[in-house]
Amino acid sequence: MCGNNMSAPLLAEAVTVSGTEKETAAVIFLHGLGDTGHGWADAMTSIRLPYVKYICPHAPRIPVTLNMKMTMPSWFDLMGLSPDSPEDEAGIKRAAENIKAIIDHEVKNGIPANRVLLGGFSQGGALSLYTALTCQQQLAGVVALSCWLPLHKTFPQAASGSGNKDTPILQCHGEMDPMIPVQFGAMTAEKLKIIVSPQKVTFRTYPGLMHSSCPQEMSAVKEFIEKQLPRI
Repeated sequence: MCGNNMSAPLLAEAVTVSGTEKETAAVIFLHGLGDTGHGWADAMTSIRLPYVKYICPHAPRIPVTLNMKMTMPSWFDLMGLSPDSPEDEAGIKRAAENIKAIIDHEVKNGIPANRVLLGGFSQGGALSLYTALTCQQQLAGVVALSCWLPLHKTFPQAASGSGNKDTPILQCHGEMDPMIPVQFGAMTAEKLKIIVSPQKVTFRTYPGLMHSSCPQEMSAVKEFIEKQLPRI
């Protein structure tokens, strides 16, 4: 299995957008720091495919070092947003196990791992990359918006048991992002090309876009999901 066999605690509270016909695929999408699954559930609804189930879990509320230890929804602690910032290794690994538990739950309920696509925005995108690259099961694809690869110094070794070295990754970034500069996104794309088949990594940037998403980006995400999760 992809993670351990514990039940998926994040699923109980997650926002789920059900398919309008038989569900043959799932998209798990992880929000950014301080947010909840609701906003991205709305975004997913706007690009939904009728045979896909969309799961948008909420991160647990924890004190975040970067924000003066204020308690807020966060997948793991953040100390900084630069490639050399110290990182919450134990928290990142624990968060990845919780996402793998959701994947396992979908597999048990009849949606095979290769019909599960993982995605996220900012800290959620970072967690989706880390989870996919350390997951033994092969997933359908990864959507990584305005983000970075956590614990990047541990790769490619950390991906040695990964089933996702040939899994397509769509990475998108705003060129005017003041929080996670586009250069950090570009460095992440180059690092990903060392870890997975380089032709499977697509890095798109959007002029004028800050730390958010835009209609052109969402249309690229929809196209990617349709390509990786075709109707069967």
